[in-house]
Amino acid sequence: MTVRLEVDGRALECAEELTVLAALLCAGVTVLRRSPGGEPRGPLCGMGTCLECRVTIDGQPHRRACLTPVREGLRVTTGA
Repeated sequence: MTVRLEVDGRALECAEELTVLAALLCAGVTVLRRSPGGEPRGPLCGMGTCLECRVTIDGQPHRRACLTPVREGLRVTTGA
């Protein structure tokens, strides 16, 4: 089964068993935020340790995309 979510204002469909990070990577999204110096940052560990996959999910900032399962209607905003 697939679910539909919104990533930076665009619709994305993915398998319902994925994490937000897996869905983003499958859609070709590799930059999730910017460092204080403006450098692009992306996921590193994929298991919640490095904190490089932080995004805003349904208005809540600093959520770890690698630990958050997708669900229908989820709104994700990257800092890219």
